[in-house]
Amino acid sequence: MKIGFDNEKYLRIQSEHIKERIAQFDGKLYLELGGKLFDDHHASRVLPGFKPDSKLRMLAHLRSQLEIVIVISADDIEKNKVRSDLGITYDEDVLRLRDEFMSRDFMVGSVVITHYNGQHAADLFRNRLERMGIKSYIHYLIDGYPHNVELIASDNGFGKNDYVETTQPLVIVTAPGPGSGKMAVCLSQLYNENKRGIRAGYAKFETFPVWNLPLKHPVNIAYEAATTDLNDVNMIDPFHLEAYDKIAVNYNRDIEFFPVLNALFEGIYGDNPYKSPTDMGVNMVGFCICDDEVCCQASREEIIRRYYDATNKMADGADNENEINKILMLFNQAKITTAYRRVTVAAETRREMSGHTSSAIELEDGSIITATSSPLLGCSAALLLNATKHLAGIAHEIKIIPQSVIEPIQNTKIEYLGAKNPRLHTDEVLVALSVVSENDDNCRLALEQLPKLRGCQVHSTVMLSEVDRKIFKKLGCGLTCDPVRKK
Repeated sequence: MKIGFDNEKYLRIQSEHIKERIAQFDGKLYLELGGKLFDDHHASRVLPGFKPDSKLRMLAHLRSQLEIVIVISADDIEKNKVRSDLGITYDEDVLRLRDEFMSRDFMVGSVVITHYNGQHAADLFRNRLERMGIKSYIHYLIDGYPHNVELIASDNGFGKNDYVETTQPLVIVTAPGPGSGKMAVCLSQLYNENKRGIRAGYAKFETFPVWNLPLKHPVNIAYEAATTDLNDVNMIDPFHLEAYDKIAVNYNRDIEFFPVLNALFEGIYGDNPYKSPTDMGVNMVGFCICDDEVCCQASREEIIRRYYDATNKMADGADNENEINKILMLFNQAKITTAYRRVTVAAETRREMSGHTSSAIELEDGSIITATSSPLLGCSAALLLNATKHLAGIAHEIKIIPQSVIEPIQNTKIEYLGAKNPRLHTDEVLVALSVVSENDDNCRLALEQLPKLRGCQVHSTVMLSEVDRKIFKKLGCGLTCDPVRKK
């Protein structure tokens, strides 16, 4: 994989910049953390070289100065809201996040339950936290939030909330997902710290959009493609332009909310230390791009990937036509079509030539390997075999898994498990390879090539099963599928 992002530089200058921001206040900064800490795969896809856990590794440079507060909305607890990428509820993810942080020697101070209005499920969750010895605090719904500034910045507004006790100069405020109330927790803490004579600071740590890249840079367009379901729109920050006569990119929600935030700061402090929503950010990603063209190319691929994700959701029954139309508009801005994605073209060409469902993978050296479905193998399973054989230098015509091994697996699927499709999935092919590899050097060599698939792009002319999608994800491949269901 070509590198377009200097990850080591990012770890260094980002942590230094946050230290500088802490020093601007009374040695106390509440840092609202947007996006994902452990598994920011979007950033690693559009900024090749950015590690999925880069933000966490950066915070490790500040470990001795920080503690973490995890926020969850009582409404999300009540609704059993689920993280789509992990398939677990938000309340379970709070506990997962806490365990993940603590396993890396980060201090997790407490959990804050926001938007509280007597929800029974929230009470049960708080009792569970208490039994586990985890500190928890309640922040209430405030009438007229965020516009009724006079009430919000008063003892009947933020003053009603539990004061979250913290001990470190840097407090990271994070959550399982958007809409949890992270910003309100930070502002409530500023109000209550100010009552205690501490002029604490607030900042936002969000990777996208990248404020110092052009508005229509592919990296920023890819962010819009990733958030079409949230209706986020990248914009020039008018407050930054007016204050500094400099162009900076932000997004509609922060820009629309800034006048309210400005009034809240004035209600708490008497003045606002920030002249624009961009001022509030601490993101240094834009300074760490070392090969712009590599990042542009990866971002165009990501825009196309988001298009296929959206069309696949529609094929599964989602009512998301607006989402698809917006991504098609972004295609125009990025000056691309699906044909920009080489594996898409290769898979479609193979399907037209063979008359069967097909798939393709682009390897690290740029070569493209294709495969079609057969009575024995699905097109994705055949693709894994073809790609690993190619990388191992095994001739294409050599069948490394004997038919005598495949047929018993098919028989078990049909006769005992009630499956209708006898073809082997990717996981079944990998298990078969593993079994045969004990006595076959070709199988062993093929298996040893799997790490070389990380970062490779894959396309299928049919929507793959959940099993196959998970295998490609574990292998680190970027998968897209035509919105065609298997027959």
